[in-house]
Amino acid sequence: MSKNYLMTPGPTPVPEEIRLEMAKPIIHHRTKEYQAIFKEATEGLKSIFKTSNDILTFTSSGTGAMEASIVNVLSPGDKIIVVRGGKFGERFGEIAKAYGVEAIPIDIEWGQAPRPEVIKETLKVHPDARGVYTTLCETSTATVYDIKSIGNIVKDTDALFVVDVISGLGADDFENDGWGVDMAVGGSQKGLMIPPGLAFLSVSQKAWKVVESSRLPKFYFNLKKYKKAYLDTDTPFTSAITLVIALKKAVELINKKGIDNVIAEHKRLALATREAIKAMGLGLFSRSPSYALTGVNAPPGINADEIIKLLKTEFGVTFAGGQGELKGKIFRIAHMGGIDEEHTLESIKALEAGLVKLGYKFKAGIGLETAKKALARR
Repeated sequence: MSKNYLMTPGPTPVPEEIRLEMAKPIIHHRTKEYQAIFKEATEGLKSIFKTSNDILTFTSSGTGAMEASIVNVLSPGDKIIVVRGGKFGERFGEIAKAYGVEAIPIDIEWGQAPRPEVIKETLKVHPDARGVYTTLCETSTATVYDIKSIGNIVKDTDALFVVDVISGLGADDFENDGWGVDMAVGGSQKGLMIPPGLAFLSVSQKAWKVVESSRLPKFYFNLKKYKKAYLDTDTPFTSAITLVIALKKAVELINKKGIDNVIAEHKRLALATREAIKAMGLGLFSRSPSYALTGVNAPPGINADEIIKLLKTEFGVTFAGGQGELKGKIFRIAHMGGIDEEHTLESIKALEAGLVKLGYKFKAGIGLETAKKALARR
């Protein structure tokens, strides 16, 4: 049976050690046995987020924690600043609108990172803004943002600093506490190497104070309920038991290796891939590329979706396509989570073969040769 290589920025491959944990018999979640597992998983996340704050766990996609970061700290008529440089920055604004919160947009060209001074000026124009919402890695454009510099600006205001780290966590540098982040939104199916279904939210003391005065409606994502349960090493609603068991193992693997070493490995794979892409005559889309994934411009005359379809059906390699205005223009290659050197080399080998089949001209084998050399150097 031929081997398949999942190279998408979520879900990512689940390592065998974690799959074996998920294959164990189910247990009941209102037991001391489960609480010990849940505690170990949750406490272990703190090293990955680099925080001493509470980290709350939801049975949902990452969007659920994004919604929680809005409904628990805001009230009807409030105003927030939202950086929109891709689909996920836009999502924060869409959630705010659904709850009657005004979202002041900072629109940046897709593939660009926001300039911190623009955020500083926007806060001056809107001193009543209750929060600044942005992403660490804008997955739709494969772009990483300078969260540290933005945090240094926001920390001197009354606004909360809220960051979607769903795809960047464990792949790009991130320091929750050191960079002044009040709420960081995470998800299970990317750098954490487990299937979709869990979302995480770190909450600072500054944010907890604001939770007390929030008047937006909430029920399932009510942080007060999660905080009360958290203090008892529990969850207010039924846990995704098998996923939490998987999380415990994933956190154990990451922390054994060391989060900085894990990030360095993502960087190694990303840089090798980019050297190969350039050697093949292809261009990178992002001007501030993330180590979580790489966005590649499709060659002239070839639709990116054609490349993706061919690689999946004939070579067993799955890349992600462009979203929104980038559909058909770029394809995205992930480096995060369970993706390793074998995945990287096999995907480049398949990309070369696919491009040849689609009529793109370049020196045969140059991509794979370049990637191998780059990986050996690092």
